[in-house]
Order: sequence, then C-alpha cells, then structure tokens
Amino acid sequence: MKSRILVGIIALGLAAPAFAQTTTLQELTTKGMIMDAGGMKFDVAYKPDGSLAVTMDGADVGLTGTWRIDGDKLCTTSNFNPVEECAVYPAGKKSGDSFEVTGSQGTAMVTIK
Repeated sequence: MKSRILVGIIALGLAAPAFAQTTTLQELTTKGMIMDAGGMKFDVAYKPDGSLAVTMDGADVGLTGTWRIDGDKLCTTSNFNPVEECAVYPAGKKSGDSFEVTGSQGTAMVTIK
C-alpha cells in the first residue's frame, strides 16, 4: 500500500506547466513541496541536476527519481515507477500556496515550500 501511495506521489508531484506558468514551476522546483496524499505528508526536494528525493517526517523513504520540464509540463520518473509521468499544476502559484493536483494515481494536496 505504501509503495502505491509513493508511486502516486511521484506521479502527482513531478509534473507542472512551464512556459506560461514559469512562476509556479520555478517555485516548485527551486523550493520543493509538501504533498499530502492518502493521509501521509511527503517532502519532495527537486535538485538542480534534475534529480529528486522524497522524505517523510524528515526520514528517507527510499524514493528517488528524476524530473524535467517538457513544454508546459514537469515530468518525473522514480525508482518505484520508471515510466515517466507528467501532470499540470495551476499557474501563478508561489511559496506557501496550497492547491490540489490530479495525476494518474489520484488527487493530492500540494503546498509549495
């Protein structure tokens, strides 16, 4: 169950619009996010080299992956789901903003750090 939730988190947390929505995308990939999915909160850190890491309550959960921008999307892969998934995030969001994101594994609440 935990693996399925983690896969969903990666799918949701690693996709966002770029060109017209650079503010949201820049905030997300520069500052990271907290994702609340399935009653669990995960901290996703995006690194400048295109890698990402996920922790829960400050502890490593063994979830790592990659991210990249493709047009208006942020696409990700992970060690739990090597199939690249992309999701769209709302435009104009900044640090501290919370919003829902829906991906292939469902909907999660995202807060940009």
